[in-house]
Amino acid sequence: MAKLITQARNNLAPYLASVRARKKLTLREVEEATGKEVSNAYLSQLENGKITKPSPHVLHALAEVYGEPYEVLMEKAGYIGRRGQSPRSSDEYHGSVPTYAVENLTEDEERALLTFLAMYRKTKDEKGG
Repeated sequence: MAKLITQARNNLAPYLASVRARKKLTLREVEEATGKEVSNAYLSQLENGKITKPSPHVLHALAEVYGEPYEVLMEKAGYIGRRGQSPRSSDEYHGSVPTYAVENLTEDEERALLTFLAMYRKTKDEKGG
């Protein structure tokens, strides 16, 4: 499973660069489109693989600007596995029951939970907690 995570992270940089190129956006245009939540310098480091684990909040902002599915960026960053695959080994801490849900979640429910979690973590970080 560690290999799965590494492969996912290795795919993030070229994926972000290709999406931005396909959208014909400059680094500065992306920075502006995210409301300066993602600086052009940070995005450059992401695209060059110097930063391999951006926060879910950053990925959410980029997903919005690029019109790409948030789950795809989360997967490529190694936060989540492909449907039916866990990005963690069986002995890694993965949270508690809510992270696996007793019932299968719909894609919309998963997206809503991930969005909520990203916002929650951002708020928590801003409060210093």
